[in-house]
Formats: sequence, C-alpha cells, structure tokens
Amino acid sequence: MLLVVDVGNTNTVIGLYEGEALLYDWRIRTVINHTVDEYGIKIFNLYKTSEIKSKTVENIIISCVVPPMLDILVPVCEKYFKVKPLIVGPGIKTGMPIFYDNPREVGADRIVNAVAAYEKYRSELIIVDFGTATTFDYVSRRGEYMGGCIAPGIVISNEALFERASKLPRVEFGKPSSIIAKDTVSSMQAGIVFGWAGLVDGIVNRMKAEVNSNPYVVATGGVSTIIAPETESIDAVDEILTLEGLRIIYLRNR
Repeated sequence: MLLVVDVGNTNTVIGLYEGEALLYDWRIRTVINHTVDEYGIKIFNLYKTSEIKSKTVENIIISCVVPPMLDILVPVCEKYFKVKPLIVGPGIKTGMPIFYDNPREVGADRIVNAVAAYEKYRSELIIVDFGTATTFDYVSRRGEYMGGCIAPGIVISNEALFERASKLPRVEFGKPSSIIAKDTVSSMQAGIVFGWAGLVDGIVNRMKAEVNSNPYVVATGGVSTIIAPETESIDAVDEILTLEGLRIIYLRNR
C-alpha cells in the first residue's frame, strides 16, 4: 500500500492507496512544534481506528510546503513505518515541464495538483486550490506548467476580519441565503462566499484573456465545494486532486 502525505501551512492531508483506489483519507493540523513521537502516535491512532496496521504501508510520498515539517515526518516514516519516504522537490520526476523563472520556487502542492489534473483531463487547464493561500495555476494543452498567481486564503482572511474589527464576531464558514443579508453573521458570510466567488471569476477570466483560449477550470481544497457553485468559471471540483497527484508522481519515480 502507498501512503501519500500533503503537508500544507494549516492542515496535513493523508491518504492510503491500494493500487488506484483511495481507501482512507484523513486531515490533521500542521503543527511544527510537535515531536516525532507525537505525530507518530497521532498517525498510528488514525490507522488503529480504521483497522489498518502500519506494516501494510510499503511506500510513502510526501509533498510539503512547510520545510520544518520534513524534520518531523521523515523520522516518523522511518521509525513507525520502516520506510524512507519520497519527497516531492527538485530532481523528482513529475512528467511535466515547468516553465517558471525559478522552478524551485513553485510550491510542491501546485505542481502535484497540475500533474493530477492534466493526467485526468488531458486538456488546457486552470487549477484553483483553496488552501491557506488561494492559488491559480495554468497548464498548457501540451501539459506544461506555465505559472499562475497567489491570493490570500479564505480562512486567514476571515480570521483577519474577526481580529481587526472589534465588533464583528467569529463566524462559521457557510453559504448565506442572500447577498443582501439581514444580520451581521449572514452579512459576513455573504461577503466571504460571494466575494471569493467574484475573486475567482475575475482572476480566471483574466487568465483566459491572457492566453486567449478557454481552459477547463478545476477546483480543489477544503472549501471548494462551497465556493465553486457560486462561481461562473469553475467547471469541476476534485477534493482529492492533490492526493491523486502524489500517487501519480510516486508511480513515475518507482
């Protein structure tokens, strides 16, 4: 079995594959001051509740945008699974040319998403990832990573609004019933959801105009299922896109 690990700034997503089938996936907080054993026990408990033994994991691949986390997770893999993990980074085979001024600057998650989306759709693409940051990446018809842009993430923007505006409460992220809301919580939800839908449509439309074509738009990330229906530009939502990309890249380096 293959364990895939996507380490983001806020959350770490873990998936277990048997062949092409994703058997289980979990989401835990990314905490850089946890010890190797704390993370090891946390991951072991996830397996225990799913009746999976750690010895069934034969291979591991990690995508990480928080470098200090590798100092924790690599020893976790070696101590608890007896496996040396494959790390997505410079020198790894992705099967995708990267046309970025400095390819080392591109977040591993952005490349992984691009690889998965192109493998699935085999077309010109824009990938929108709603994570700690909201990223937009363009893949050419020939399967080349051409670049993109980065905007603040929805969750951190919501937190900033709560922290800086003393009279505004912390609200649960959810879809409001109307853009003309009648209470403070709904007003904030309307601004967040519809505001981000507008941001997505605006950036996607500018990217389409720049490349003078109509790429297929795929969304992923924790809140993609809430934002996507409110946009005019997103064609599909794939919540496990990053995990699939990790599986594909592992196979290309096996």
